Amino acid sequence: MIAVVNYGMGNLLSVQKGLECAGFPARVVDAPEDVAAARGVVLPGVGAFADAVRNLRAGGLDRAVLEAVAAGKPLLGICLGMQLLFEASEEWGLSAGLAVFPGVVKKLPGTLKIPHMGWNSVYLCRALRLTEGIPQNAYFYFVHSFYVKTGDEDLICGVTSYGLDFPSLVARQNVYGLQFHPEKSSTLGLQILKNFGELVAKNADHSGD
Repeated sequence: MIAVVNYGMGNLLSVQKGLECAGFPARVVDAPEDVAAARGVVLPGVGAFADAVRNLRAGGLDRAVLEAVAAGKPLLGICLGMQLLFEASEEWGLSAGLAVFPGVVKKLPGTLKIPHMGWNSVYLCRALRLTEGIPQNAYFYFVHSFYVKTGDEDLICGVTSYGLDFPSLVARQNVYGLQFHPEKSSTLGLQILKNFGELVAKNADHSGD
């Protein structure tokens, strides 16, 4: 089972249905013990960074997510869920994130139309199991006003241009982050969810779960 973490922010059902459509059982959960019992974890999210962190901590879900990461379970952060994996956000002052990855979340330049909404391309910097079957410069659906800035170039696996180049796909070991919404990105988005589900299944087989 893949846990879709419910901390009060995000299009949970569409992520759950996307995973199920890709052939993998998924459940929306809001208890740390359910995250711990899952073979893989998806951290979705839409909204304000500080509110998201507050909600995660209030329910003990922040610890559950970090424990899943430490246990080597595949984890996928989507949109705000990806941003939460970084150290901090400058939205409404400085708010601390989960600090799985180094970097800060910053607002897109005011000279641009904000939010960045609609279809945009992703330039893949390096091959990942998560992006098998995804062509170079494929289009995915974005809705966001903030972007990640990181000095760790090895994290960045995909880049998108919108007034500036920003990381739209990051990964390290068992943790992946997407700035775009795969559950809203038609066939190619479902392919990414399918690839993630296969990563979860393979990891569970190797771990003996």
